[in-house]
Amino acid sequence: MRPMPRTLSLAVCLFDNVASTDFQGPAELFGFISPRGYPKRDWAIEPAYLIDATYLSVTMDPVYTMSGPALVPSRTYESIEEDEQFDILLVPGGIGSRTTPQAVLDFLKSQAPRAKYILSVCTGAEVLGRAGILQGHKATTNKRAFTRISSSEDGKGVEWIPTARYVVDGKIWSSAGVTAGMDMAYAFLQKLVGPEVSDVIRTIVELPKRGDDVEEEFARYYKLI
Repeated sequence: MRPMPRTLSLAVCLFDNVASTDFQGPAELFGFISPRGYPKRDWAIEPAYLIDATYLSVTMDPVYTMSGPALVPSRTYESIEEDEQFDILLVPGGIGSRTTPQAVLDFLKSQAPRAKYILSVCTGAEVLGRAGILQGHKATTNKRAFTRISSSEDGKGVEWIPTARYVVDGKIWSSAGVTAGMDMAYAFLQKLVGPEVSDVIRTIVELPKRGDDVEEEFARYYKLI
């Protein structure tokens, strides 16, 4: 049996009325290098890391997304021990991001300082802003909600980039709305495991290549530029 690469732990932060594609899109890509998905493929170049996802919620009750089936979480936020640290935090958006449960914010505040990477999709940036994680950083978010979020009290002290499909600022990665999360996730995989492995994944799911240097068309649609 071939040796397993080093595994990074991923916390997917769920709440009711979350947008399912916000987290399922990146999760689809990350699943190829999960402990379960990795052994199923013969990699020409072995990935340097695996990603093992844990789906967190306020309770163990099913999480009702904005669309699609309800999801049973892996654990609750309160079950995380004080000395337990996740390597990657993924914060999706959706209508539920407007009224983020305090348990989500408390978890992010405690985990963010030592996390290796923090990723938000769509209005997940609103959640990060509310937790104080985006202060002094560049970020982007869903273009329809861009003005509301960037001009809010939680959005102050953040350099919001209206034209970006996704933004990378240190360990913080933020994307525009919903499908942009997959573009960001692909770029994240390029950084984490290299272009050879990430391109195998991209071509299997048939994801078009769109970099962060391309002007986001929806910024113009919503008259942000």
